This record gives sequence, structure tokens and C-alpha cells, in this order.
Amino acid sequence: MADKPFQLLALGNAIVDVLARVDNDFLDENGMTKGSMALIDGGRAEQLYGSMGETVECSGGSAANTAAGFAALGGKVQFIGRVRNDPLGEVFIRDIRGLGVHYDTPPATDGPSTARCLIMVTPDAQRTMNTYLGASIDLSPDDVEPAAVAQAEITYLEGYLWDQPQAKDAMRKAMRLAHDAGGKVAMTLSDSFCVDRHRAEFRHLVEHHIDILFANEAEIKSLFETQDFDEALQHVHHHVDIAVLTRSEKGSVILADGAVHIIDAIADVNVIDTTGAGDLYAAGFLYGFAHGFDPHACGRLGSHCAAEVISHIGPRPQKPLKPFIDLALQG
Repeated sequence: MADKPFQLLALGNAIVDVLARVDNDFLDENGMTKGSMALIDGGRAEQLYGSMGETVECSGGSAANTAAGFAALGGKVQFIGRVRNDPLGEVFIRDIRGLGVHYDTPPATDGPSTARCLIMVTPDAQRTMNTYLGASIDLSPDDVEPAAVAQAEITYLEGYLWDQPQAKDAMRKAMRLAHDAGGKVAMTLSDSFCVDRHRAEFRHLVEHHIDILFANEAEIKSLFETQDFDEALQHVHHHVDIAVLTRSEKGSVILADGAVHIIDAIADVNVIDTTGAGDLYAAGFLYGFAHGFDPHACGRLGSHCAAEVISHIGPRPQKPLKPFIDLALQG
């Protein structure tokens, strides 16, 4: 790919993750659908936070997690996302920069506080998310500097941003600038409920603006309104250069170069928390793609990164990811 200062530019919600272990009854008592992501207001955020018990808190957000994983692999990456100049905003800025991600979006000086995602992890390792978007909803086209996009080989977007009109415009601007500069546009569908909300627009993006699509099985089936994974696979095959479809313990399927590549899941992983699995898979795949790996090696690297993050609580790797590069290349 082109020799640019950054291999990846990630655009997403800048969120502080708050994780807690809960049982299924907790979800029922609080009216949550397991595995979903619900948008909540400040009052609901405070009520849930007070009932979660012991928590783990760290900077997060889907695209930010991918950026962090990409940096952990040794990639050159920058992130665009909005926080407030408050304590949580300071935590986010310090943390993401400390991970090696270039981040210089100015924090808001007024308005809503920094966003947070309350993540309930049940004994089956599924995560149910309640997100207060706070300051992140103020992300606008003005935050997307043409020079920043032109400096990146790949611009990566999270589907969650599409819920906010200003952020939607920022995504459209980033896609246009990326293609004008000869870069690739990658996007994750983020969540099947998100797809339900924006199906027609997401289909248009997939057909006309996205080069590399990331989706899990539920998301891709929702996008094409089918209960059959193979049928959804046939639909997407005609619309994007590369489709990366993850299937949890079934591994992943990559459509690229006119071929279907089947990638096995990593065996013997003790699954503790699936938070960030898709984000870290994307980090590994995109790192491989940026470095000219073949689709199988890209998928294997994504699988190794995802396997690491689901082996513990939290969406960020706790072990070095660089050793996985050689493992992915070895097959």
C-alpha cells in the first residue's frame, strides 16, 4: 500500500468502559436484552452504575479498541473521537496516548460529560451494553481534518456513529476524503440492533462506499434480512472488495479476491468476557492487510488477537500481541 505516515485512522465514539460481572437475573430485573447495546440517558447511566457493584474501568469505544490493538501490534494509527475536559476525558486521553495511538481531537469545554459504556458480563461471557454517549455525540465534520485522512492508508469507521446526525456527516466526509486520497475505507456494522435502525443506509454504504466490511453473523444476517448465513454471504459477496464475517466459536469467513477463506477459531481458549472480541479481530486483520498479508494470515492474526482479549475481563489486550504476527504467518 501507499507509504503514508499512518497505516490506520480510526473514527469512533470516545468512551470510558465500565465493566461488571452480573447474573442473568440482573439483566431481567433491569429490562436488558442479553447481547444488545442500548443507548441510555444520563439518569439511567447513574442508576445502573450505582447497582453494578464492583467494576473495572478503562478507556474504550469500538474503534478506539481497534486502534489500541493495532498500536499494540506495532502499527501506526491515529484516532478521532470527542471527549469532554473532565476527569473521565483526561483518563481517556492519557490512556489512549499511552497505548501508542496518536490522538489530538480537542476536548469539549462545555456540554455533556465524557461518554461511558456500562457493560454487564454474564457467566456465559456474553456482554450486554448500556451506553451514555455524552460528549461523543458532538463529533462533527469539523473534527475530520482532510490532512489527517490523507495521511492514512485505511480509514476505519464504527457503525455506532451513524446514530448521531453530526457524526454521520463526519463519517461521510471521512469516506470521501479517504477515497480522494487513494486510501481504503473499512467499516464495522457494530451491532445487529444498530443494523436494524439503519439497514437501508448501511446497505447503500456497503454497495457504494465501503472497501472492507466487518460484521458478525447476526449483523450480516440482519443487514440482508435473512436467517441463513450462507444467503447473507452470497449477498455481500457482490458489494465489497473484502468482507470479514466473524462467527464466534465457528471462526470466521473472509470473502476476498473472488474466493471464500475459512478461518478456524483459536482452540482451547478460556472465554471470560467477549467484550472487544470483534474490535481486536479487526485490529489484527487490518494490521495484516496494511502489511500485505494474504487473507488467511490476516484472519489468523485477527483470531489470535480476539482470543487474547476474550480470555480476561476488559476490551484491551493484557498480553503482548506482536508474537501473534509470526504465528499468523506460519499458519
